[in-house]
Amino acid sequence: MIVHFIGAGPGAPDLITVRGRDLIARCPVCLYAGSIVPPELLAYCPDDARIVDTAPLSLDEIEAEFVAAQNAGHDVARLHSGDLSVYSALAEQLRRLKGLGIPFTLTPGVPAFAAAAAAICRELTVPEVTQSVVVTRIPGRASAMPKRESLAAFAATGATLAIHLAIHGIVHIVEDLTPFYGADCPVAVVARASWPDERIILGTLGDIAERLAAETIERTALILVGRALDAENFRESALYDSDYVRSFRGQAG
Repeated sequence: MIVHFIGAGPGAPDLITVRGRDLIARCPVCLYAGSIVPPELLAYCPDDARIVDTAPLSLDEIEAEFVAAQNAGHDVARLHSGDLSVYSALAEQLRRLKGLGIPFTLTPGVPAFAAAAAAICRELTVPEVTQSVVVTRIPGRASAMPKRESLAAFAATGATLAIHLAIHGIVHIVEDLTPFYGADCPVAVVARASWPDERIILGTLGDIAERLAAETIERTALILVGRALDAENFRESALYDSDYVRSFRGQAG
């Protein structure tokens, strides 16, 4: 018996990986976060699968589902939104499974920030503008932020910021970031990236709070901030330059 943790992607059901889809299809048990995982993915489950929405469950209750599946000898497909590597509440489940001696696997998924970047048709790293992306959040009820991981500390690098779980704090975000990026720095807020009701609000640090005040976005939104979002007059990467020598292309000239 194995618990297969699967990144279900940002929302569109066809953005799950082939491996993830195939694992769902062969597991007699499927646990999914019903509040943020598209129900269309459940169509891949076997006809007689036990399907459990974990949104209303506590960690103890989820553990009990794992134990019950182990006792029955049933593999479990455990679906999480986006990718498992960030903000998935994965670590505490793995700790429980290790304590129980239950084996598990991890299958990555398309992260929300990648879906948001695709929605606005932008690369988040642009030559000589920024070559780093910081995936972060602000303090919330679920957990505090380590003091060393402040928005100001990240902003000082000039990196593109992908801020999760933070739409409620847009005023404070603007206050923290404007001294580093400037009021004219572009901002994109992408709500429910890749879902049918996806919404995009574009603006700058100077006006994004006002723009959002006129909208009704309460959750499941990602905030992208950085100069890469409107970069136009940048140096092209040397990767495809005719004079750039690399093993795949051979010697120039």
